[in-house]
Amino acid sequence: MKLRHKLNAVIAVTAIGLGVSSTAAQSAEQSLTLCWAAWDPANALVELSKDFTSETGIEMNFEFVPWTSFSSRFQNELNSRGKLCDLLIGDSQWIGGSAENGHYIKLNDFFEKEGISMSDFIPATVDAYSAWPKGSDNYWALPAMGDALGWVYRKDWFSRKDIQSQFEMEFGRELTPPKTWTELKEVSSFFQGREIDGQKVYGAAIYTERGSEGITMGATSALYAHGFQYQNPNKPYDLEGFVNSPEAAEGLKAYKELYDCCTPPGHSNAYMVANLDAYKSGQVAMQMNWFAFFPGIVKDPNVGGENSGFFLNPKQTTEGSTLGGQGISVVSYSDKKDLALQYIKWFAQPQVQSDWWTLGGYSAHRAVVEHPDFASTAPFAADFVEAMSNVKDFWQEPNYAELLQAMQKRLHDYVVAGKGTPEQALEKLKDDWQEILEDGGQL
Repeated sequence: MKLRHKLNAVIAVTAIGLGVSSTAAQSAEQSLTLCWAAWDPANALVELSKDFTSETGIEMNFEFVPWTSFSSRFQNELNSRGKLCDLLIGDSQWIGGSAENGHYIKLNDFFEKEGISMSDFIPATVDAYSAWPKGSDNYWALPAMGDALGWVYRKDWFSRKDIQSQFEMEFGRELTPPKTWTELKEVSSFFQGREIDGQKVYGAAIYTERGSEGITMGATSALYAHGFQYQNPNKPYDLEGFVNSPEAAEGLKAYKELYDCCTPPGHSNAYMVANLDAYKSGQVAMQMNWFAFFPGIVKDPNVGGENSGFFLNPKQTTEGSTLGGQGISVVSYSDKKDLALQYIKWFAQPQVQSDWWTLGGYSAHRAVVEHPDFASTAPFAADFVEAMSNVKDFWQEPNYAELLQAMQKRLHDYVVAGKGTPEQALEKLKDDWQEILEDGGQL
């Protein structure tokens, strides 16, 4: 990915007001701690931040924790008003509670003073990562890590003449990356149990994890594609006929059918790492996962290069991708808020955003993703931009955790445990959410 070299000609690099000329004035003892999850993009951010230290003299420390404990670790830190994190890259679902409870500082005055415009970032990321209340111009974070759910497939398997002819004989069409959920099931079922190069393989690795957010993030990719909505778009918190719509039931049914027919053995509590492992080990023809992991797929010695291809979340009646990603916020309990704001200002620069993409992060800056050469910088770059134009996100209410736990239970009970029908699962979910919203004062 050589985006930096391609964009340098058009992205003006400025350091006006940033203080990059005042390195000598910065004390070597000045430092910041940035908190995030432990994964490949975090490693890229460490590398990127070396430039910030070089320009400002402010040392960067990092507190990264595994995704399995990410939410509990840093939510506890915020709720206890701890001073560990000066900067926090927190999930989009946290924005409501963090704003309402005073965990993040409001950034509007700072943005205005420093000439940072939210119109320079992908609109969906501003709405999801930065704004609270939703639809307002109150900003509590800068979009930091754009992400969405996408798909990876074994391009080398799909291109084999023997496999192509067998698929066409069975389904009467060419074997291509699925564009609908109907096609996704067909392709997955075709590969399920097939022997390739002496190894038994399976159709698709999907999210089924019960403990945190996994099955919700996975199943919503099918729900969105079939027309699911969280609430009446014209009446907030009006759930009847939306959460439990016939279209939503069709989407949930499609997800269960894919789980039942076409996943590898024992894939009943799987999330990001389990899907990666199943794919990289050659067990499955396809996997769903976050775009954030795709640079690692490209570089993988077993499935990288031309062995893998990428495609958008399939649509059915409509288009929609499950939103991932995060914004970067200044923690209100930090004693170094002024230094943290310097980092925000530095990170918002178009050139830094270009370098962020080059190193393996996912910029949400329009100067980067809307550049004419962007699509050629990675085999998944064009899909990333298109996915980000159709993303949908989970609730961001202060009581999002209760809403999420309810959805995790109802989805897992139906999809994995086989309890009831999709209509019954969604009806129970609607009732759960109504009770939670009533207790929270939203209804």
